[in-house]
Parts: sequence; C-alpha cells; structure tokens
Amino acid sequence: MRLATWNVNSVNARIETVVRWFEEAKPDVACLQEIKCVDEKFPAEAFERLGYNVEVLGQKTYNGVALLSKTPLEDVRRGLPGDESDEQARYIEAIVSGPRPVRVASIYLPNGNPAPTEKYDYKLSWMARLHRHAQDLLALEEPLALMGDYNVIPEPRDAEHPERWTDDALFLPRTREAFRAMKWLGLSDAYLQADGAPGAYTFWDYQAGAWQRNHGIRIDHALLSPQAADVLKACEIHRDVRGWEKPSDHVPLVIELDL
Repeated sequence: MRLATWNVNSVNARIETVVRWFEEAKPDVACLQEIKCVDEKFPAEAFERLGYNVEVLGQKTYNGVALLSKTPLEDVRRGLPGDESDEQARYIEAIVSGPRPVRVASIYLPNGNPAPTEKYDYKLSWMARLHRHAQDLLALEEPLALMGDYNVIPEPRDAEHPERWTDDALFLPRTREAFRAMKWLGLSDAYLQADGAPGAYTFWDYQAGAWQRNHGIRIDHALLSPQAADVLKACEIHRDVRGWEKPSDHVPLVIELDL
C-alpha cells in the first residue's frame, strides 16, 4: 500500500498539476493539506474518475484537509479533538479498509509565525492536542500513519541553511521539543527509518530563488505506529514535482507499507 501526503497549496488553482501527479504516482491513499476551499468546492469528481473515495474537511480561502483512497474510508473523524471552539480545518482521519486496515490522518499543523504571539501559542496548543490524540490512537495497537505538513523542521540537518530559521516558529526549541515528544510516544519518522540521508527537503519557498538554489526544508512528515513501522518498505520524496508548471511550494512524500 502506497500512502502519500502533499500540501497542494490550493487544490483548485493547481488541479491540473495535482491530477497529473496522481495519474503518474498512483498512490493508494493520499492526504492533502491546504486545499483552500469549502467541502462543496473540492474537485472531488476529478479524483473519483481516477477511482478514489474522497473525504474532505474544508474551509473558505484557508487551511483545509482531505483524504483520498482507492478503497472505502471508514470511521471518519473531522477535526482534532480537545478544543470544540477550534474552527480551523486542519485534521481529518479515517480507517482505510482492506485485508489489513490502516488508520490514516491528514494533518495541517499551524505555522505559528510570528513568534511569540497568539499564533505561536495556538501552534503549541494544537501540538499538545495532537500529542494527546496520538497517545489514544497508539493505545489501539493498530497500523497508524499520521501524515501531513507539520510545519516543523525537526533538526538542523533538515534545512539547507538552518541558521536562517533560528527565530522561526518552525524551528524554535519548543516546536522541536513538542515534535520529539510525539516521537517518544512510540512513533517513527518514516523518512528517517527508510532513508535518513540529509539534504532531503519537502518545501522550497517561492521567493528568492529558493528552489533553484535548493534552499529547502523538510517539514512534511509521516509518523508511524510500531505496527505500521514494522511493515514500512520505502519512503520517497517526489522532489521533481517542484519543478513542474504551476507547482505547490511543497512536494509529495510517499511511503510504502507491506499490508
């Protein structure tokens, strides 16, 4: 089973690029972030024609996440538990049916900039809620993949120029500590487990020739439960997609599980 995560940075604005990638990569499951549309404006038909079941948690102009799967999605959860007042569309989770079901979540973690402000407080609060929910999910002892744009640069090796990110919410010590705490629950970083080579980035800014100069960062992650990590076969970053016409500033991350 091939599972992908991709911050598409407006699915409707980049639908041709996104569909082209789906046609070429043929993921079994895909987690999309920053779709930037309400549910009814999501171009579900384009993906249904390719054989995908679609579940969406959208929001006008901002945020928004989606799950797409070649097999039915069950037990769908929309929104991260822990704060009923949170209206931002950043989390959707479901069980992907199959011979051995796997629970998958599409995550768009808050950016948090500028810090320190209420935006950074929200980021840390959201990460604490995700930590608690991950703890509950791990107690189920099932294959689990928490995939998405975490807006976290875990280590200096995950940025081409880490010194430029020192005061950024993506790289602040408390951000990295919260991400490490997630892993300490028993979650594995799929990229580090399967490959781990430095210089593998998933995001390049549109400004200042970041893509051309490879001034990238690794902020899109797949965190796996032990039951999923035990069957991880590969993890790939589809770097070339950043060079396509009208690209997102992120590229897809794809993992393969032997399920």
